[in-house]
Amino acid sequence: MAHNVYLLATDPNNPCRDVIHSRDTDLKVRVFCLEHEVFHHDANEIQLFGQCIDKLYVFETVSIASDDALDIVEAIQWYADYIECPEMEILPEDPRQGRDIAM
Repeated sequence: MAHNVYLLATDPNNPCRDVIHSRDTDLKVRVFCLEHEVFHHDANEIQLFGQCIDKLYVFETVSIASDDALDIVEAIQWYADYIECPEMEILPEDPRQGRDIAM
């Protein structure tokens, strides 16, 4: 089974604001660090959360196409390996109490 190749665009002004790009598809996923910024979700996109030790991330798609939806978890797993946190738990909802959002 072939795996997608992912590339990472980083923001030089914000080290915690990355965008994961799939080289093989149109998938793009924004990364936010929730301990450093307030996140406002886009109701037209898919959001997943990543818990890694004491850090909480949110991953939000950018102009998601239905063909790319199945690759989101693979992209997040790639990112977790990239930031040296392969044990990252991927969650469908914000694990902070009282902060659930609908997908």
